[in-house]
Amino acid sequence: MKRDSNFIGKSQLVTQLRELALQVADTEITVLIIGETGAGKEVLARFIHANSRRADKSFIPVNCGAIPSGILESELFGHEKGAFTGAFQSRKGYFESADRGTIFLDEIGEMPLETQVKFLRVLETGEFQRVGSSDSVYADTRIIAATNKNMFQAVADGNFREDLYYRLRSVELQIPPLRERGPDILLLAEHFVHEFERKHGVIFEGFTHEAGELMLRYPWPGNIRELRNLVESLLILEKGKRITPEILEKHLIQRSRHKSLVHEPAKQDNQELNIIYRSLIQLRQDINDVRQLLERLIEERQERPLLLPDNTARIQSSASNPVTEERASGTSGAVNSLDDLEKKTIAETLAVCEGNKRKTAGLLGITERTLYRKIKAYGL
Repeated sequence: MKRDSNFIGKSQLVTQLRELALQVADTEITVLIIGETGAGKEVLARFIHANSRRADKSFIPVNCGAIPSGILESELFGHEKGAFTGAFQSRKGYFESADRGTIFLDEIGEMPLETQVKFLRVLETGEFQRVGSSDSVYADTRIIAATNKNMFQAVADGNFREDLYYRLRSVELQIPPLRERGPDILLLAEHFVHEFERKHGVIFEGFTHEAGELMLRYPWPGNIRELRNLVESLLILEKGKRITPEILEKHLIQRSRHKSLVHEPAKQDNQELNIIYRSLIQLRQDINDVRQLLERLIEERQERPLLLPDNTARIQSSASNPVTEERASGTSGAVNSLDDLEKKTIAETLAVCEGNKRKTAGLLGITERTLYRKIKAYGL
């Protein structure tokens, strides 16, 4: 089995990713690669192609975000002579050129909606039409796509077709950012050193141990692409001399918006921790909302009539307000708990707002989320 030597790494994350990539490589299944800009999505796609049955055929990378939307369809599917101004002859598109090979569609989330419709047909049947033609063309093309976008959000926002997304992600591979790959940083740096020593004819004296430690702490916002560019700059600008922390820090600061990024340990983008953090913030806000509501309700238990939170209008007149009637008559049906009073207040405000929950939440001074939870709890 052929292996692509550029897919470098011994970290657990990369080892697991490589094993999964090898499992899907020798199949015809469509693959969607998710990862940050510069994390190596195209390198992973080439690794899959190199280990597939199509390895001796074409691998054609296409950046959907770099091609103007007006000509993307022509670039992908080709066009006939005279199809549009400037189309002086017929031309194959990338799909035809990749016949029996692999096409890599980077930044797939940038594909226009009108092109997505035709791309979906290619995924399902392998057929498409050149621009300006009604004849169908078939291409036996393996499709690997990639994006750095949140595709769930893109679908929710109406910028990406839901059916295309689920058809596209037959297998989804998550490529980790460089800052989460630990010792792979130094392995990749060594690989790039050898590459640029040959390219520029420079003999590199290496990194000090302290400089290596600094590289491990740096968060690499540009990922592998940033590391590669840094190594090339160091070899050329420092003329191959040994790199100390001071030299490395100088180059990193020039690339970073904030000097503190060089000194602080890399902070991992832990999605679960972010979700927990946001949930705690929301919970704290909900608790504050409930506390404020209860404080107002306690005030309303005084002899004065029940008022809306903004104190601009009564919910109902005392003649039609059961709470006021019960208070005035002193009957056994009087409100005996804050829960009862809160339930009645919410019910009456909902009635005044004709069931409009956003308006009700606004009048009560609570979030809609809190209101929905209260409605469910009280069975309103």
